[in-house]
Amino acid sequence: MSLPHDRDTQPASPTTSIDRRGTTRSPSPKVAFLSANFPAHSTSPGQAKVVQNITRQVIRRLSSLQHVEVLEMPNENEHDDDEPLSGRDTPSTASPPREGSPGIAEEYTNGMDHQTNGRIVQAPAKKIDWEIPRKVLHSSIGFLTLYLWTSQGSPKAVIIVLWTALAVILPADFIRLRWPAFERTYERLLGFLMRECEKDSVNGVVWYILGVNFALTAYPLDVATVAILILSWADTAASTVGRMFGSVTPRLPSQLPFLRLPLAPRKSLAGFVAACVTGTLIAIGFWKWIAPLRRDAQDISWTWDNGVSPALVDPAVKGWCQGLLGDACSLGNVTSGWVGLGLIGVMAGLVSGVAEALDLGSLDDNLTLPIIAGGCIFGSLKLMSLLS
Repeated sequence: MSLPHDRDTQPASPTTSIDRRGTTRSPSPKVAFLSANFPAHSTSPGQAKVVQNITRQVIRRLSSLQHVEVLEMPNENEHDDDEPLSGRDTPSTASPPREGSPGIAEEYTNGMDHQTNGRIVQAPAKKIDWEIPRKVLHSSIGFLTLYLWTSQGSPKAVIIVLWTALAVILPADFIRLRWPAFERTYERLLGFLMRECEKDSVNGVVWYILGVNFALTAYPLDVATVAILILSWADTAASTVGRMFGSVTPRLPSQLPFLRLPLAPRKSLAGFVAACVTGTLIAIGFWKWIAPLRRDAQDISWTWDNGVSPALVDPAVKGWCQGLLGDACSLGNVTSGWVGLGLIGVMAGLVSGVAEALDLGSLDDNLTLPIIAGGCIFGSLKLMSLLS
């Protein structure tokens, strides 16, 4: 129905405003109705009243749809409360919340949404990837190492086998990173053992073999064996316990006190403690019960009765130290028994925790952990031999 208007009379346009005030509901718009002067010959007062009632109901309906509830989250791009909203920032056209936002998810409702009913919805907790196949393979290397030790296996044969395996794995990894067709086949077969970050970089197995071969070449066989066990079991324990309890324990500091060594910011106190405890148990258990099973005494750097082997230190160096420091250089045979084994265990535990938590940039811990752990344990045994 169209109603003729008097030429000199302009009906007032109702004005509304949306005042955004955090989580409170914006006030209902106030609409002022002015009576229009309709010509008497065109409509009756009753018809004008009906038109006004219909108009009032429509505007009330529209105003109810303008009530928008926004559950706020801190956002660096969000307008201040005192800032007017532009047309593109009105609640009806606001962008949806980003995926993966931790904690509380934003809800956009218009008063007609019956699914959330204005309640705060907790985002689902991120599922922990336990990397079970990878950890099983990682830990199995430790049991293979113990088997080779107790079966009198030759370290030279192990080194040759590892270099041979590397000669196959390294070219395959090189081709994988440059040939998409081969990459798809490679990841279809072995992708379950790889982390996401390794799919665009060198496979961790390469660094694992390099670290193990370095330890077997540079250190005594028992020290190298302990270093491999730390890589196999202490690293796995730190990763597992860290994922399990890392969210309820504090993060490690950015630097190690006193030594000021850089620590990885993602490491937790729970993982650090797990690595220390595991490293201590590995050292004590190996030299107390496993090492004596080896028949060749030259492969053993510490025994329960004699302590640290004197062969670790050159006699000339030890004589020079005794001549320089006198009796202070000789503490007696304190490196044997539980005292010596306890010292080795504490040192191995601290080294395991620190070496696992170190932040060495792009260097893989499969390479650095056996090298650092073996080197520190070997140095500690030399120092104990020098002072005994």
